[in-house]
Amino acid sequence: MFFASDNWAGAHESISKRLLTASAGFASAYGTSDLDKKVENRFSEVFERDVAVFFVATGTAANSLSLASVQRPGGITFCHSEAHVIEDECGAPEFFSDSARLVAVPGESGKIDPAKLSARIASFPEDAVHHGRASAVTITQATEIGTVYSLPEIGEISAIAKKRSLPLHMDGARFANALVALGATPAEMTWKRGVDMLSFGGTKNGCWCAEAIVFFNPEQAKEMPFIRKRAAQLFSKSRFIAAQFDAYFENNLWLDLARHSNGMADRLRSGIGASNSARLAWPTASNEVFAVISRSAAKTAEEKGAKFYEWPVPAATPELVGNNETLVRLVTSFATTEADVDGFLKCLAA
Repeated sequence: MFFASDNWAGAHESISKRLLTASAGFASAYGTSDLDKKVENRFSEVFERDVAVFFVATGTAANSLSLASVQRPGGITFCHSEAHVIEDECGAPEFFSDSARLVAVPGESGKIDPAKLSARIASFPEDAVHHGRASAVTITQATEIGTVYSLPEIGEISAIAKKRSLPLHMDGARFANALVALGATPAEMTWKRGVDMLSFGGTKNGCWCAEAIVFFNPEQAKEMPFIRKRAAQLFSKSRFIAAQFDAYFENNLWLDLARHSNGMADRLRSGIGASNSARLAWPTASNEVFAVISRSAAKTAEEKGAKFYEWPVPAATPELVGNNETLVRLVTSFATTEADVDGFLKCLAA
């Protein structure tokens, strides 16, 4: 019963096999192999337009280097106040952007409030040399608390950014989970709604170690080869990342894996919603579930082998958790089984 993180799951068998195949023989290095080029073309097919793709090792690298590519002296990137880039990247976006700042924008359900974003951007006029200047906006899809921006919501954020000619970046660590939750296409959830750059995550959804930076206008990516090299993210044997994405996209495996993990989360949500001893903390749509359970139930579940994390109670809802209760995060993955879910629900019932 492993619900601590989708990072705890291993790699899907098809991806492991493709890695083994790619390990044989020789191939040109630093992204120049036939396999690298094949997968780059596959990204363009997936997104229905020519894109520029840069493989990196981690989501932190993808986010940080994406934002670094559009920064200016005194630059400011606007993000949600609970976004991964500002809470869990150990200052990497600032470090790789030559100390450009992240400015938090509040909003309900883990999503940036458009009106508040407009106000925050307006508070940094282009000629206000003492305060810095707006450089980018970043959103997380799916969000840190399991919610998903709708297509109109993405479009609204983009329209606000475009008024100041600010590029819009999407942190897609759980991109596939958000995509299948919306029933949208990759194009519809990105460039057709005004997204300029995407951190495309594969590691949380069945890959070993595969992330990519995607530019929907290749002209905007001219500096990225140098930014990636300087950040030590240019792999000599990049075909091993390409091999993972090759298997990931084949026969839409990536979408099937996301549908499975979301389905297991739906099973959790349904069981917790019907429970007398637990309740959902808020509605979610991806593979993350947040629940309020008794401390005794949490202890029982842990004693029976369940793995999950306690989650900080949001400052806006201090009354969410009562005495002798705790807020927990439960994350499903491609490897989660119905038996895992049902076993956890039985622990709550006990």
